[in-house]
Amino acid sequence: MSESVIADFVGQFNSEVASRSDPIKGRVVLSQKRLVLAASEDDKLTIPLDSIFDIAIGQVPPDLGDFFRSTVTVAFEKNGKRLVAAIEADDEKIEKFGTVLFKAIINGTGTTVRERARVGGRVTDEGFKRANLFLKPGSVEFRRNDGSFVVDLKTVSDFERTSREIRGADRPVLVVRHMMDGTAVTTEAALASSRKMSILGRYLRREYSELMEQLKNVDLTKGKKEVLVAIYSTGDMDGMPLASILGKDSSEVSMLLQDLEEDGLIQDGADGPTLTPTGQVVASRHLEDVNA
Repeated sequence: MSESVIADFVGQFNSEVASRSDPIKGRVVLSQKRLVLAASEDDKLTIPLDSIFDIAIGQVPPDLGDFFRSTVTVAFEKNGKRLVAAIEADDEKIEKFGTVLFKAIINGTGTTVRERARVGGRVTDEGFKRANLFLKPGSVEFRRNDGSFVVDLKTVSDFERTSREIRGADRPVLVVRHMMDGTAVTTEAALASSRKMSILGRYLRREYSELMEQLKNVDLTKGKKEVLVAIYSTGDMDGMPLASILGKDSSEVSMLLQDLEEDGLIQDGADGPTLTPTGQVVASRHLEDVNA
């Protein structure tokens, strides 16, 4: 390959292209342009990155057998057909490879982005600007000529795919609702490639599902929700005791704050308890529960 190699390891793989039914051991080589699964010099499958339309980590199609555990499954087009290939290695290697594969496809992609389409419930007059998209550990970065900005994936509360009129044409747009500097904002990004839009959506769903999985272990009682929403809604409390705002006994509120700190949802700030990025997401999701 003339392009540089960004991943090279030994694993097991199988695909619908191969005539064999069982996975085989061989080299997995990823460059900036292609993925090669090489059982031998004469037995290899080359998958151009621009033919990949989906990536799944930990999911294997039934047709490829029950042999796989830690896997990256790649869906791609070849000779007009849609096919899949499954790659297996140890957990740590597969996790790294999956992330590198997402980056190889997405990084540098041209996009049109509106950074603060909404701030809170207010629609802004922010226009769409050109930017290049990069995946970073736990975040998505938009690099523009007038400066970059980052969406911290821990602060994402929701996202969806819709369409917007951009420069006179309807374009598919990814709408991401997240926290920025303690405020709920909405960022909208349009990609020219629907294929890359789908892969970006898959990456975000994976990151988001991991966050939701972590939150499953948090026991959010009604009292905890009320404390989170009170901190979220009041912001700077001007020294007013949280117990007074909630109409609760101060010792009860102290215990709730201690529990929320252990849950990783609040932290000590200069002016009292503040929400962590994850706490901001959780609080914004439970606003209606408390206000109902």
